[in-house]
Amino acid sequence: MRGLLVVNPKATTTSPRVADVIVHALSDVVDLDVTVTTHRGHAIRLAEAARASHLDVVLTLGGDGVVNEVVNGLLAEGTGPGVPLLATVPGGSANVFARSLGIPADPVEATGVVMDWLRAGRERTIGLGRADDRWFVANAGLGIDAEIIDAMERQRGKGRSATPARYVSTSVQTFFRGTDRRHPALAIRRPGPAAEELLDGISLAFVQNTSPWTYLGARPVNPCPQASFDTGLDLFAIRGLGVPTALKAVQRMLSGSTRPLPKDGKLVTWHDQSAFTILASRPTAMQVDGEAAGLVSEVRFSAHPDALRVVG
Repeated sequence: MRGLLVVNPKATTTSPRVADVIVHALSDVVDLDVTVTTHRGHAIRLAEAARASHLDVVLTLGGDGVVNEVVNGLLAEGTGPGVPLLATVPGGSANVFARSLGIPADPVEATGVVMDWLRAGRERTIGLGRADDRWFVANAGLGIDAEIIDAMERQRGKGRSATPARYVSTSVQTFFRGTDRRHPALAIRRPGPAAEELLDGISLAFVQNTSPWTYLGARPVNPCPQASFDTGLDLFAIRGLGVPTALKAVQRMLSGSTRPLPKDGKLVTWHDQSAFTILASRPTAMQVDGEAAGLVSEVRFSAHPDALRVVG
């Protein structure tokens, strides 16, 4: 089996020494080339080349960001039988994709599991989401979610680590001092049986391709617990960002509740959606698989079943 390992050297939880151990172990199972990324977008080019070279498997060592880039490279020419198998060893701060596949969070333990699965030929085909032309494996979001991630990336650029405590403090600061809570910018449009349905007055929107949405340390944060690689996309949206509404949303996300929503209409969930569009009345921050994706005014989300073979 010929493969490529794409390593993110900035991965939060993987030291160079641990990475060396992982590379050595994987080389017992795969005829392995190893490349360390040097800039944003580098993993996309590497995955494109891996597909063009007809490699059997592409592995990642890092977080959801490097997985996202590899997937976008593998599928740059579309889905199909010529796409290499994808495997991942987690090394980031959340690792939603890996953990959703049942891969342990510890990178060394995860390497052992991935090696066993490769030897056994264990694989599955999963559905993916797209935000316009960009594929995503786990989640996307518009609004304060993306603003928090953008703030975290600026802090990481200054050498600060992405700890759960820093995420919490950054979230609180962004909520009270950063985001515009008084003027909701978003509307969500989807096809209906007779006419289009439009939700307006939306302050933020989370889109999930799997469950949970993310992790706060070891604790899952799960606005849409029914989201799955085997269904369409799930949506969680909030109308307004008053403190009572925000507290209700946080409580629901941390509990993973599937109980009926409050009758005030402030919280909205959609399950198993094939497509919808989010519109923004002003340029609004977006994140894709935990990476800042800039400002947007309109994004079409679509679900694509059976899009990619993965080890899992």
